[in-house]
Amino acid sequence: MDLSGIGWMGVRSAKAEELVRFFQNVLSLEIAHSEDGFWVFNLKDGSQIEVFAEAFPGNEHLTTGPVVGFLVNDLAASIEELKRNGVELLGDPGPSWQHFRGPDGNVYELKQRGQSDGDQ
Repeated sequence: MDLSGIGWMGVRSAKAEELVRFFQNVLSLEIAHSEDGFWVFNLKDGSQIEVFAEAFPGNEHLTTGPVVGFLVNDLAASIEELKRNGVELLGDPGPSWQHFRGPDGNVYELKQRGQSDGDQ
C-alpha cells in the first residue's frame, strides 16, 4: 500500500460544540462548513478536521476517539489490500474514503489523495 501522509482527522464527541469552540478560539482554525451537529475545518496543507456531535447521523462506528485518515493514491487498490489481509472494514465506502478497524481496536480511515468531501 502506498501511504503518502495524513489527510483527515475526525472525531465524534458528546462535547462537540465545546471542541469546535476550542478549535476556533485556541487553535485559531476557521470553520469551512457546518450544519447541525457537524463541522469541517480545512487546514493550510489541504488536510481536514471534522467534528461530529453524537446525534449526527452516519459514521456511528467512530467511537474509539479521534480517527486518522491515511492518504493513499489508489483507494480501490488499497481497500482490496485491506481485504486480502483480513482487515475489518467499517461502514460503506464513501466516494473518497473507507473506514477500517486496526489490530488495536481503533478506527482508522483510508483517504483518496486529492479529494475533499466535507462529509466523512
